[in-house]
Amino acid sequence: MNPRVVKSVMPYSIAEECAIEKGDIIDRIDGKEIKDFLDFKFYTASDYYVLTVIKKDGEVEEIEVYNDDYEELGVEFENQLMDEPRRCKNNCIFCFMDQLPKDVRPTMVFKDDDVRLSFLQGNYVTLTNLTEEDIERIIRLKISPINVSVHATDPDVRHMMLKNPNAKKCLDIMRRFRDGGIYMNGQVVLCKGINDGEILKKTITDLEELYPYIKSISIVPVGLSKHREGLFPLKEFTPYDLSEVIDLVSIYQDKFLTKYGTSLVYLSDEFYIKSGRRLPSYEHYEDFPQIENGVGMAAVFIKEFNDCMDSDHEYDATKVKKKTIVTSKIMHKILSDMIEKMEDKWGKLPVELVEITNNFFGENIIVTGLICGSDIVSQLKARDLGEEILLCDNMIKDGTELFLDDYTVSMVEKELDTKVVLVANDGWDFVESVMR
Repeated sequence: MNPRVVKSVMPYSIAEECAIEKGDIIDRIDGKEIKDFLDFKFYTASDYYVLTVIKKDGEVEEIEVYNDDYEELGVEFENQLMDEPRRCKNNCIFCFMDQLPKDVRPTMVFKDDDVRLSFLQGNYVTLTNLTEEDIERIIRLKISPINVSVHATDPDVRHMMLKNPNAKKCLDIMRRFRDGGIYMNGQVVLCKGINDGEILKKTITDLEELYPYIKSISIVPVGLSKHREGLFPLKEFTPYDLSEVIDLVSIYQDKFLTKYGTSLVYLSDEFYIKSGRRLPSYEHYEDFPQIENGVGMAAVFIKEFNDCMDSDHEYDATKVKKKTIVTSKIMHKILSDMIEKMEDKWGKLPVELVEITNNFFGENIIVTGLICGSDIVSQLKARDLGEEILLCDNMIKDGTELFLDDYTVSMVEKELDTKVVLVANDGWDFVESVMR
């Protein structure tokens, strides 16, 4: 399939006005070959350009586009990237993909490391597979922002962690991006005894030099599944260890807030919850630059819940269906406190909150998004579940009914003989779903 084949055309778009149709091929722009989606975005970000379109019947048309308002062309391609994604060539000591069970579906174990997907989808990339031409093209096309998996700026430590000699070049490449006006977000997967302590201090200090082109830095603790046979012997952080990291990072947050007006570096929610420390306020996360990385997600959920509780919404606890609420270890205390507040306001509720242990990946994996259907079924089988089961929708692959273990929502419903209701990861939706 030609990667430039149009899959769909947005209504009222420039493409529709130009009579571009599904199945047409956008062959060239201003006579230039389209290497991938980045070329397409760059060449169409002009107030005037000429499309060479091969129609479904083979006829070739030259279409002039006047784009004074700098609108999107309005087409979706069969292949969003318009090229094959680049595979990861690292052998990271902490890679979660290497810790999956042997029988997971093939799509779960494909490891991409493609800077184009960082720009398009927010993926994190290591920069280890970039050529000189790639670096120059990123700067020339202004591909920004880019999310970089930094982990450590010390060249030798990063080389050891990624098992790739090109890993040593990361900070130099990021400096070139800064000088070229490319904005970046950085990520550190923290491994005990390897890139914490003094190495973490160096990483934060080195990345500060890139400000304001480094927009944010997130730190997340390494996730260790039970499937680590033959892998690097990483150690689990204790609550005390996590608390020490919080204290270390808070020094830099205070410094940066005074100096730049932003904390710049943020810790994932897991640090606070697993250490037993208080979660930062909603305001601490500013514009939530790395919420998809689990940074500030709990704060948003709590604020949404409190906004709902402070609103004029009223519910009748006597009309609430009996139900079971499935949660992860990381969210159990938060949801338990929320249910208590709802009961204080509206009366006793016929709901049971059940914390699911992650047997599929291992007990150390405590986040909601990695709960699997098989664990839900096995741990709820003998319970009185009521009329429905509430599950957070981030357990399910977007656009499907699939859990990570290939169980489906329908399979869970059938085996437990109870209706499953998917709840958005939203405090308002949680209240409304519980009180229904």
